[in-house]
Amino acid sequence: MTPDNVTLDELRQRVTDIDRQLIALVAERKAVSEEVARAKRAIGKPTRDYERERDVILGVRAMAAERGVSPSLAEQLLRLLIRSSLTTQEQASVVARGTGTGRRALVIGGAGKMGSWFVSFLGSQGFAVEVADTGKVPEGVSRVEDWRSTDLRHDFIVLATPLGVTDAILRDLALRRPGGVIFDVGSLKSPLRAGLMALKSHGCKVTSVHPMFGPDTELLSGRHVVFVDLGHAAALASARELFAPTMAEQVVMSLDDHDRLIAYVLGLSHALNIAFFTALAESGEAAPKLARMSSTTFDAQLDVATRVAQESPELYYEIQSLNDYGAESLEALSQAVERIRTAVLTHDQATFVALMRRGRDYLEDRRNVAERRA
Repeated sequence: MTPDNVTLDELRQRVTDIDRQLIALVAERKAVSEEVARAKRAIGKPTRDYERERDVILGVRAMAAERGVSPSLAEQLLRLLIRSSLTTQEQASVVARGTGTGRRALVIGGAGKMGSWFVSFLGSQGFAVEVADTGKVPEGVSRVEDWRSTDLRHDFIVLATPLGVTDAILRDLALRRPGGVIFDVGSLKSPLRAGLMALKSHGCKVTSVHPMFGPDTELLSGRHVVFVDLGHAAALASARELFAPTMAEQVVMSLDDHDRLIAYVLGLSHALNIAFFTALAESGEAAPKLARMSSTTFDAQLDVATRVAQESPELYYEIQSLNDYGAESLEALSQAVERIRTAVLTHDQATFVALMRRGRDYLEDRRNVAERRA
């Protein structure tokens, strides 16, 4: 019980003291997580244990209920701590593997967002990383403005350049015939086909990679990395080995399959959100007025659309326009909207209900597959 004569300032100080203790405990938990990572590596145990996570979460929910704390709040807090712990363990695993020790890597476009991610990722594995870019690079990283001035005697050459220039660089590299593994990290592969095939025909160790996450990503658990098999088994295996210490799910596919699926995974989702915020912007309804009428579904969709709106319009246009299969997903979206529109305007409840039920069944099947794989 709190005495009646305790002042507001004293109560606030107690809250501050509790916050300080919480942060100290989080720091201690992080340190223990590093020890856990070492113990797991010593016995060959994988970083993530879903059964253990489930047991811990259920236990915390029960403890929270006993103390009069919301079980949902307790679970949210614990999931954040688990994610932090996994990030610590994954990063420790990458560093401990040290596959790049004594080896060199060149990141062309390494001053960009995704390029910087690869500079850090390769550096953490022990690679001596060199960046070819006119932009600023992290302190301690070697930089040249033009990759053509390097000796190209690198174990890995990574292209993290804009789609519009990547193909030309790939073709130029083919003429130089570097001995190391070469891969791009482009969101699309259709525009790079000529350059990738040129490298292949010149006998280079070439593959293609698509990290299905953004440059701010720290934990790769639950993330996918797509590897495009261009027929060079050693190059593909070497690129995959870079991600072996992480918890990323690796997916191997052909070049054509990649762009056909990306037309839906990126093209459709981008187009849907662009259409959403375009409809809002052109509705004539002021943003403050809509904010007062928000709902759970609207807020969730608005949150995703807001993130999409902050991305590079030029990059998103390339993803839509340069994909050989891009028209397919856009046509599917157009037809879906028209079917909904027709069902509503003609008061066709049966069709509308059928569309929703079919979607529910499809999404339920997808969720079941994801749960089985977890």
